[in-house]
Amino acid sequence: MTYTCFDISIEDQIAHLILSRPEKRNAMNREFWTELPAIIQDIDANSKARVVVISSTGPHFTSGIDIAAFATDPSSRTKEQRLQAGAKFHGEVRRMQQTFSCLENCRLPVLVAIQGGCIGGGVDLITACDMRYGTADSFITIFETMIGMTADVGTFPRITKLIPEGIARDLAYTGRRMMADECKETGLFNQVFATQEQMMTAVMAKAKEIAARAPLAIMGCKRIINYSRDHSTDDTLDYIATWNASMLLQEEIVEAVTANKEKRDGNFVDRPKLTGFID
Repeated sequence: MTYTCFDISIEDQIAHLILSRPEKRNAMNREFWTELPAIIQDIDANSKARVVVISSTGPHFTSGIDIAAFATDPSSRTKEQRLQAGAKFHGEVRRMQQTFSCLENCRLPVLVAIQGGCIGGGVDLITACDMRYGTADSFITIFETMIGMTADVGTFPRITKLIPEGIARDLAYTGRRMMADECKETGLFNQVFATQEQMMTAVMAKAKEIAARAPLAIMGCKRIINYSRDHSTDDTLDYIATWNASMLLQEEIVEAVTANKEKRDGNFVDRPKLTGFID
């Protein structure tokens, strides 16, 4: 299938999504908000891959939300449209929030590779991913502040759990750029690389390493890590005990141990497809 905003390839159990509008600085137009969740949900529900990698094209990862694509002339609205504007805006924002929540909620690890600017809505995107990598010239900016807005599609509930709150407040209140080295120092980026080529080589190698592990075990790790972020230690310990009571697979453990001993790839079962029915 052809998409407006993405090029997609799946190889070696790795789904690679590439933002493909460099001439527009990969601005997030209307199609972006429907294409991304559709792609992720298809890959996840149909178990088409074990890892997702998101990267980009051109000098910048993304310039954020394409404001022009959503702009309307207030003077052209009817009275009914004016009265409904607040409720409609709330619904639109909630839908856009779900576009990035799909990255967090899917069963696969999502790695993102960032070059140049990651601006505005781009920060919402990368904070919903599992692991972040950047080039030496990359930077993030909560740019909404610079245009009189409050970021509303996911940055604040996530970035404050990834970096110190004081730094997050600094970024939000000033709209300043945080360069790659600071992103690495604060823990937002896992690693920083001199060039995009070096970054992509390393990110794809990391994705391949993850794809070689037992998919159901990786799914459990993501589920528990996400749960622990929003719950107490005691609640999380109880949750993981319950999880493993139903999900711990002795055959997979034996296969993992044997594969390691024999220095070969493990022969693991994939995540089940999300059909909605028990076969």
